[in-house]
Amino acid sequence: MRYIMGVDGGGSKTYTVITDENGNKIGEGISGCGNYQMIGLEQALAHIKSSIDLALEGTGLTYKEIEFVQYGLAGADRKKDYSILRSGLKTLPLQNWDLLGDALVGLRLGSHDNVGVVLVCGSGTNAVGKSKDGAVVQTGGFGYLYGDAAGGNYMAVETFRLAVRSWDSREIPSILTKKVPRFFGFDSMDELINHFLDRQVKNVPGELTILLHEAADEGDQLAIQLLSKVGCELGIAANSVIKRIGNFGIDTIPVVLIGTIFQRAKNTFLLEALEKTIKRKNRKIELIIPEMEPVFGAVLLGMDRLRIKVTPDVYAKFNLYRRALVE
Repeated sequence: MRYIMGVDGGGSKTYTVITDENGNKIGEGISGCGNYQMIGLEQALAHIKSSIDLALEGTGLTYKEIEFVQYGLAGADRKKDYSILRSGLKTLPLQNWDLLGDALVGLRLGSHDNVGVVLVCGSGTNAVGKSKDGAVVQTGGFGYLYGDAAGGNYMAVETFRLAVRSWDSREIPSILTKKVPRFFGFDSMDELINHFLDRQVKNVPGELTILLHEAADEGDQLAIQLLSKVGCELGIAANSVIKRIGNFGIDTIPVVLIGTIFQRAKNTFLLEALEKTIKRKNRKIELIIPEMEPVFGAVLLGMDRLRIKVTPDVYAKFNLYRRALVE
C-alpha cells in the first residue's frame, strides 16, 4: 500500500492529510499559518512540520513510508518564493515531494485534467490559469497595493469602512451600523469609533466578513453592493488570466472557485456578479465550486504523480471528508 500526503499551507492554517492509494484518510493535522510571506520562513516551516507530525500521530507510519508529498503553499508566487521555500522544505524529513502555489493545487480540485482557471478567495485572493500545453499565468495575489480588491481581509476592512460611512451619512442606511459595534462589544458606532481612535487601531479581524454575509442575507443593500463589487473584481481577475493565456487547448474553460468565501459562504450576489463579469468577455466557461477541502487537491496531484488512477469512489470519499470536517 502506498501513502500520499497533501499539505495545504494558507494564511489562517496549515492542514495536512495522509491517505492511502484508495483514497482512505489515514491521518490529518492542523497547525498555524503556513504562508512564509506573512510570518517568515522559520515560523511557517515550524507550522508545516507541526501539521505533518500531527497527521502522522497514531498512524503507525514513519516519514520514510510516505511515498509522495505534495505541498500547496500560499506565498509561492514567484521564482524567488519557490527558491526560498524549496530550501526550507529540504530541511524537513521527507524524501519525495513537490511544491506548488495553493492556487494551482486548488485547480486540481475542480479540473480532472488540471487545465483551466482557478480563483482563490480566502483571507486573500489570487487568480491562476493553466493551459493544456503547460503555460501558467497568475494575476494578483500580492495585496491591495498591487491591484487586488477581494479576499476576506479586504472585505473585512471594507465592511468596517461601510459601517462608518453609513453611520455618518456618507452612505445609505445599513444594519452594519448595528452589527459591527455589537461584534466588538459596543452599543453604538460612536462608542466603537472613539475607542478605536483612542487606541490607534489600524486593522480589523477577518471575521467581520461573517457580518457582511449576514447583512446581505437580510437584504441590506450596502452589504449586497460590496459583495457584488467583490464578485465583479474576481471576474475581472479571471478575464485577465484568460486573456493572457490565450489558447487553453480546450473548448469550455473550467473556472474553479476555492477558498472559504466561495466554498462555504457561497453568496448569491457575489457569484452572480462574478459569472456575469466573466461571461461579458468569455462565454464558454463553467463555474465549478468543489465540495472537498483544498488539501485534497494536493493529495490528488500526489496520486497523479504516482500514476494512481483516481476513481469516482476516491472523489466521493474526499467530498465526505470535507463535510465531516465542516460538521
